[in-house]
Amino acid sequence: MHYKTLEPSPSSLMESLRDIGYSMETALADVIDNSITADATRIDIRFSWNEAKPWLAIQDNGLGMTETELLYAMKLGSYNPLNERNENDLGRFGLGLKTASFSQCRQLTVITKKHNTLSSMEWDLDQITDNPTDGWSIKILDSEDLNKLTDISDLLENLENVNSGTIVVWRKLDRLDTFDSQAIRERKLNNLIDNSRNHIELTFHRFLNAGAGNKSTKMYINGDLLVGVDPFNTSHIATLELPKQAIYVDSKEITVQPYILPHYTKVSAQEYEKFAGEGGYLHNQGFYVYRNKRLIIKSTWFRLMPKEELTKLIRVRVDIPNSLDHIWKIDVKKSNANPPESVRKGLKQIISEVEYSGKRVFKQKGHKLKSKILEPVWNRTVASGKVKYEISKSHPLIDTFKATLNDESQRDFNNILKSIESSFPSDLYFNDFANSPESVEKPLVTEEELTNILKVFIPVHLATSYTHDDLVNKLIQIEPMASSPQLTHKIINEMELIP
Repeated sequence: MHYKTLEPSPSSLMESLRDIGYSMETALADVIDNSITADATRIDIRFSWNEAKPWLAIQDNGLGMTETELLYAMKLGSYNPLNERNENDLGRFGLGLKTASFSQCRQLTVITKKHNTLSSMEWDLDQITDNPTDGWSIKILDSEDLNKLTDISDLLENLENVNSGTIVVWRKLDRLDTFDSQAIRERKLNNLIDNSRNHIELTFHRFLNAGAGNKSTKMYINGDLLVGVDPFNTSHIATLELPKQAIYVDSKEITVQPYILPHYTKVSAQEYEKFAGEGGYLHNQGFYVYRNKRLIIKSTWFRLMPKEELTKLIRVRVDIPNSLDHIWKIDVKKSNANPPESVRKGLKQIISEVEYSGKRVFKQKGHKLKSKILEPVWNRTVASGKVKYEISKSHPLIDTFKATLNDESQRDFNNILKSIESSFPSDLYFNDFANSPESVEKPLVTEEELTNILKVFIPVHLATSYTHDDLVNKLIQIEPMASSPQLTHKIINEMELIP
């Protein structure tokens, strides 16, 4: 037995990789992934029609690369997808930079700076095709070559003035139909950029709108700031945020956060239309899967339930770590994913609850929605297809009480909670709810009991509440006050704690 080495033809392989299904927006998103992984806090996308010789550049202020690191990055298949990655890495196959770029252009130039040293390399598909005997030879650019890049001279000047960063340049953008007139081709390029803007503002909205205390990334297209589009409209008071749940696979956590968007009677016509998204609410309901906060796939129920009018306000955020890429079958473009059967079962159980809540909100129309319960007493988790209910050890009522106990009493209290959890009558509850759900009621909390509970909570929250409304708004987000908001209002008013 013997072996022969069969190296792929560079020109044939490169041309084939151009057609694996990238669009302009997914290609740009793939390059942006690299910038975010490199800790960039600013990413500038620049493009120009350039008198029918269009170019596009993505510049970041990230960590940059040494010449050795750049050579590795320009290599096809530079990273084995089976290897373990840093938990914040948005890459996967080591193909994104090259395949994304070649899907849109024939000439890829990367200029990078690290430790105040500039490095630059270039792949040119025409050069590879015309010189087949050169094999996988990449062009190393020197200062004279860079001086010829007059179109991006301002970008190069920006790079000179920072300690580190990277510029990715696409030239020979041949995907615009050459048989069209120049005016039509220029218009097509502008339309592609507009579509890309919408895609980036949605795909990276959790980076663009990171919120106070979190690291955000600013992105621009020809100087215009991009604004993240949150598909869940979480900032609106009428958006219903249901309790977060968890599914565990190989000891890795997948978090599932359901939202029910406001009914049209609760928002302005402009806002309702804005959050409908392309295709409308009916089309955009479903799971939104994020990998390291980057949107991978949106508006799908994975065939677990149909898209119906009554469920069109339901959107569910699913966060997966990159350590589970293999079981989700993340593709090269990072624009598609498919959950394994164990996860599908967990998602199915979760949406059975969410479906009911979503239909109820839609049917209620103008009726007042209940306040968000952000601190439920019971947590529901799904692991290996099994559902488990546990008492929330971080619930404010439990936390407040435990703070009054010494270490030994805290251990005893934890054992009591565990005993209550383990004796949850799941079989009886299931039987009663299945046969006559309308007869199943939660135990009522009397006014006296609720008053005593409030006496425990109020001293803790008074320290951070400055007004009467402040205090009430905090307390009615916590069970059992959330189930009796009117009685809670009444009791607090009678206490006359805050003017």
